[in-house]
Amino acid sequence: MTDIHIEKIAEELMLDRHNVQSAARLLEEGATVPFIARYRKEVTGGLDEVAVIEIRDRLARLLELDARRASILHTLEEQGTLTDELREKVNAALTLSVLEDIYLPYRPKRRTRGMAAREKGLEPLAEAIFSYRTDEPERAAASYIDSGKGVETIDDALAGARDIIAEWINENAETRAELRELFRTGGILNASVIKGMEEKGIKFKDYYNWEEPAMTAPSHRILAIRRGAAEGILRFRILPAEEEAMLLLERRYVRDRTETARQMMHAAKDSYRRLLSLSLETEIRLEIKTRADEEAVKIFAENLRNLLLAPPLGQKAVLALDPGLRTGCKAVALNPQGKLLAFETIYPLDPFNKIKESTAVVKDLAEKYNLEAIAVGNGTGGREAEAFVKGIDFGRPVITVMVNESGASVYSASEAARDEFPDKDITVRGAVSIGRRLMDPLAELVKIDPKSIGVGQYQHDVDQRLLKTALDDVVISCVNAVGVDVNTASVQILGYVSGLSARLAAALVACRDTQGPFLSRKDLMNVSGMGPKTFEQAAGFLRIQGGPNPLDASAVHPERYQIVESMAADCAATVAELIARADLREKIRPEKYITDSVGMPTLVDIIAELAKPGRDPRSEFALYNFEEGINDISDLEKGMRLPGVVTNVTAFGAFVDIGVHRDGLVHISEMADKFIKDPHSVVKVNQKIMVTVTDIDIERERISLSMKSAPSEPGRRDEKAADTIREGKKRQKVPPAVKKPRKAVSQLAQGLADWKKKQQ
Repeated sequence: MTDIHIEKIAEELMLDRHNVQSAARLLEEGATVPFIARYRKEVTGGLDEVAVIEIRDRLARLLELDARRASILHTLEEQGTLTDELREKVNAALTLSVLEDIYLPYRPKRRTRGMAAREKGLEPLAEAIFSYRTDEPERAAASYIDSGKGVETIDDALAGARDIIAEWINENAETRAELRELFRTGGILNASVIKGMEEKGIKFKDYYNWEEPAMTAPSHRILAIRRGAAEGILRFRILPAEEEAMLLLERRYVRDRTETARQMMHAAKDSYRRLLSLSLETEIRLEIKTRADEEAVKIFAENLRNLLLAPPLGQKAVLALDPGLRTGCKAVALNPQGKLLAFETIYPLDPFNKIKESTAVVKDLAEKYNLEAIAVGNGTGGREAEAFVKGIDFGRPVITVMVNESGASVYSASEAARDEFPDKDITVRGAVSIGRRLMDPLAELVKIDPKSIGVGQYQHDVDQRLLKTALDDVVISCVNAVGVDVNTASVQILGYVSGLSARLAAALVACRDTQGPFLSRKDLMNVSGMGPKTFEQAAGFLRIQGGPNPLDASAVHPERYQIVESMAADCAATVAELIARADLREKIRPEKYITDSVGMPTLVDIIAELAKPGRDPRSEFALYNFEEGINDISDLEKGMRLPGVVTNVTAFGAFVDIGVHRDGLVHISEMADKFIKDPHSVVKVNQKIMVTVTDIDIERERISLSMKSAPSEPGRRDEKAADTIREGKKRQKVPPAVKKPRKAVSQLAQGLADWKKKQQ
């Protein structure tokens, strides 16, 4: 890390140089992003997690650039081609593409046409033409005819000279930079279907004859076209108009209308078509792929964050039901901590319809284990299973909730599931996962590879290293924002806590299992491998409930306990009393406790935490119901107004579960009554909304939905839709504005009937 790096990052991100340097230094020392953002605000000027991650990633790219620069300098030195001027150019390169352009003439190459021409002794002729030292290239070429070298004619000599010139043009850094900009600003993405693949690639039909500016093409289209090409359905090119490229080359290399200029024009055209266009197209393909990847990963990360931070039901005894038709429904009973108590297989659905027997089993489990809620997976048979359990009279309130089971099968076959339930089959493990997702989505979903959760798009097509880094950042951020109960947490979720590795997380659980629960944060130092540095990074995010020190259940870091104790002493109270009494906290004057290492941002955080120690930042759980009687795509009709839950947000819209086993699409153009650019500005994953069915394609199983105000209800407010969802109402009653015209029509009809009667 150098001062140049810090200056560049500060300028690019528009951040204070000192704050960037402080964050970079903390990262270099091994501090984690959550720790820096939460507990080192004074050091970084209050940089949040997003800013710290941007600094980390940009610094990593600059260090990669430095490593490549060093490698190139080493190679040039070994070749004996490194001059002071060349070294200066290499050191001044600010991007990888510029660096590679400088290195291109010196890069070891496979045998080229230019090399063959040089071996024939044609380089002096090429130099004469390139520098316009001859007005008669054909006469100059005549002296290079040598059958022994394979130069039989004047045309052979000129062709070889042009091959050499074409490579010089291709290797000129300024030429490449100018053409690269043309490819960026004028490159056209052109996709077409490969002949004979029209039927096989029907899902790519939209791109059989597609054309648009490459740099403004949205992420999902770029990735879709690339997938079509990878599957052998499509071919695509990214090129500017050749006339524009040739005009650019003419301005640089063609001076007049002489025969020499004609030779240069031929060489320039050959250089563009054979060398420049291919290499620059490869670059621009990579550039727009990188941009598409970054956009897709950003959307995936945002969706994942909203899913992980979904409201938890909390610690309640739950019956989880994994629906199945031929194989039956697996029912498992879980205690409030998610421990498996019992499991049964019931057959309440087609083709068995053993309603009476299944009801008896469910009621017995509910009574025996005092179950408070039922979680039903939303897979095949989910709505039917939901209707079945809702029809059971338990004699007391038992809520029923549909749970998104995406990825549950991945967990049930995973090593983590096998370790936890070695003697249970995958259906039992899957049902347990469904139940635990209702109780605490974050704690359960961290056990699954984020790519398998189903909230991304083209996740297998994007840069996998970029995707993993971004999704890991999201999971780490969510886990540490919520905090982890060290005495109940799984190895998987502990592994995401700031400073803890998978090995240390396992050691912590092993220590807890053998020696009993931890009574204080200090006890964590007894875990093998927990050194002072790791403790510093992790302690603030680990919670210990019911211990002797109430601060151990809060987000106050142990390094600041003394400040809280001083606050309590100044209020003539204990720490517990300070937490319990708002009147005491109101007496605190934070400026009194400012020191060289503790400033107002930390003190404000501490006082806020004392008001709600260890409070879960996630919103409260709210019961949600789909429309009753709408269980299958065949039950839908155009114009229906239905409640739904957002399952995925993409660049072109949002997918919504309306309870028919097939998500409907709300296109971006149907998301609001006004123009919007970003679907995330309107909805997020797990959000409950009201939608109108606009089209149904049963054959292709496609449902089109709209979030726009219903035609009969102009200006409909989201609050009313939310009320409908919360109350689980059936279709809404006809509003008064519509009732009045109906009444008027009825009166007119009656009057007409009376008149006819009189006429008779």
